[in-house]
Amino acid sequence: MYTLAVCAEMVFRDRPVPERAERIHEAGFEVEIWGWTRHDLDALARTPAHFSSMTGYIRGTLTDEDGAAELLRTAEQSVRAAEQLSCPRLNLHGTGLDDKGLPVVPVAGEADGPNWIAAHRTLTRIAELGESAGVVFTLENLNTAVDHPGVPFARAADTLALVAAVDRPGLRMNLDLYHAQIGEGNLIELVRRAHGLGLIGEIQIADVPGRCEPGTGEISYPAIARVLADLGYDGTVAMEAWASGDDDLALERFRSAFTL
Repeated sequence: MYTLAVCAEMVFRDRPVPERAERIHEAGFEVEIWGWTRHDLDALARTPAHFSSMTGYIRGTLTDEDGAAELLRTAEQSVRAAEQLSCPRLNLHGTGLDDKGLPVVPVAGEADGPNWIAAHRTLTRIAELGESAGVVFTLENLNTAVDHPGVPFARAADTLALVAAVDRPGLRMNLDLYHAQIGEGNLIELVRRAHGLGLIGEIQIADVPGRCEPGTGEISYPAIARVLADLGYDGTVAMEAWASGDDDLALERFRSAFTL
């Protein structure tokens, strides 16, 4: 069966992040964080939490030469930070995001052919870095309608295509079903396709609308849980969602939705 994790950035927000990690661990979940430069890694490492994912870069882009060099440089720094937390996965996006989730270098419309070729080249180098370091980088799909306008390669179909084209064990897809529901829908078939290709490094979830825990919106996460079980998915399912009310109740609703 899959493992359940919770993003510490989005729950227990009245507490310091190390305390959030401990609470999540005590509830029986693994822990995810975003940008590691904002956190006290020594304090996090002293907690009993098992960290399953963190942001895998500080700055950079996939498509221009200088941005790609910066992405690789800060990805190397992120690998060293991940070692401190024994964190096996490092997450990437189509371009660097600011503190509001907006692209540092936005694009208008769809990425063209040269940008796809450049992204493939950059991600191949990222995959090689992951393989040499014994970690997996994951490329996350995002939505551009609500949260991340102007991000290139944002759709799940595009993210999956890039990961498939690179075809290296050091790069997998972070299949975010919240973003996919807003951008594309048809979640069960998307899960089946990505799993069938062997390209899922992790699955993230939140309900739509609102980006809160399962049961607060339109997505039938128990149905998705049954599909994952039928497929034999044994990776991580992470709740990257705001608590709609009580944080402990949000975690229990997540657990209930994915308990068969």
